[in-house]
Amino acid sequence: MELSDEIRNKYQPVIGLEIHAQMLTNTKAYSNDKNEYGSPPNTNVSPITLGHPGTLPKMNSKTIDFAIKMGLACDCDISPEQHFARKNYFYPDLPKGYQITQDTTPICTGGKIVIKDDEGNDKSIALTRIHMEEDAGKSIHDIDPFNTLIDLNRAGVPLIEIVSEPEIRSSQEAYNYVTEVRKLVRYLEICDGNMEEGSLRCDANISVMLKGAKKFGVRVEVKNMNSIRNVQRAIEYEINRHIVAIENGEELYQETRNFDALKGTTTAMRSKEAANDYRFFPEPDLQPIKITTEKVQKLKAEMPPLPGALYSKYTNQLGLSSYDAQLLTDQKDIALYFESIIEFTKNYKGAANWLMGDVKSYLNSNAISIKDFPVSAERIAGLINLIDSGAVSHNLASQKIFPELLKGNDSAEEIAKKNDWLQNNNADEIKDIVLTVFKENPEEFERFKNGEKKLMGFLMGKVMQKSKGKADPKSASKMINDLI
Repeated sequence: MELSDEIRNKYQPVIGLEIHAQMLTNTKAYSNDKNEYGSPPNTNVSPITLGHPGTLPKMNSKTIDFAIKMGLACDCDISPEQHFARKNYFYPDLPKGYQITQDTTPICTGGKIVIKDDEGNDKSIALTRIHMEEDAGKSIHDIDPFNTLIDLNRAGVPLIEIVSEPEIRSSQEAYNYVTEVRKLVRYLEICDGNMEEGSLRCDANISVMLKGAKKFGVRVEVKNMNSIRNVQRAIEYEINRHIVAIENGEELYQETRNFDALKGTTTAMRSKEAANDYRFFPEPDLQPIKITTEKVQKLKAEMPPLPGALYSKYTNQLGLSSYDAQLLTDQKDIALYFESIIEFTKNYKGAANWLMGDVKSYLNSNAISIKDFPVSAERIAGLINLIDSGAVSHNLASQKIFPELLKGNDSAEEIAKKNDWLQNNNADEIKDIVLTVFKENPEEFERFKNGEKKLMGFLMGKVMQKSKGKADPKSASKMINDLI
């Protein structure tokens, strides 16, 4: 059933997201087994991971540090005392048969993630909680046609689960929310955010209700989305499915559904569990952990500048456009390189243009990150300042000086002087060149004088050719018009 805008606009989607982020620790959450993606199957295991009788877990302190940093980045309250719980459930790929998690005392409560809504305005999505837990192993269904294969390397890998309130109102807002969460964990360097590898996973809780209604509709949870775009696609499909069902008088059921990325559809997996199905009870093998104010302040001092604060700085203080600020803050290393450039130049727009233009082009063509870029931020700022002083044109800087910067350690000014590329601003010399061009091109000169303004480009080209690219373009253009 195709939905008309009239029918679609009768309904309000209600979406809450649960994001699991694997922590970039060296070892697992409760053992010293390696936490490493891509190892041969079932090699990063030990009696503790395999749940052998008599083995005891030990808390990985880095997991706590990373969870606190994420909480601080989201303006959460940090709980001073941590208790752990067992979540009992049929886990075919978690040998213990239960998951160590947090139930009644999540490490972070409250807080928010600020996103852009469908109109591009800021919107705060409240968080319910962030808690620590361990991952399950991986069940593989597509290698053997008759059997499910189990890889337990992921079992016990530390996670934080970030749970939002149901305040997201469209698939686009959901897309923006996951993008923002991924950006935060990458800035904090607590998770690599690679959804295709499963280190960042998102479950979406979706329902629809008539606009103005007080009660939420029947909720479903969609799992197995391995990209931010697929999160958006799955939510959009479910919104339409719910509306069609309601319009046709069909009954919706609370259930967990699977997303098929190839077909762009969801299918039912199982009826949705209630909290009492998990039979939570306190984890007897892990002692409560206390978190001091001093500990929180120490971790706060270690945190890098965050994308939201940088975006605000770039748009409000530096006068950059929202588009430029968004591009600059998308990647932490790019933002930090920009921060370094503007320590040496006040031309913020020029710095943004060079970084997102020539520099980014070089990174892409050589498949390297900004960390491996051979030119320091100070030398890029020197190139910008050289252009701003009128010593060289932007074209010459881009086409000749920038390639030379990539080869050695000389400054832009040293390169320009060494190659005799500094622009000629001497009015008398430029006047002589312009007059020579007029004399050598009498037909074009007469046509330009008679109003054929498009010939300015031709005459300027001749002037630059005569001056070997050293004539200041602004001065030359003004001289041509003055002499005419």
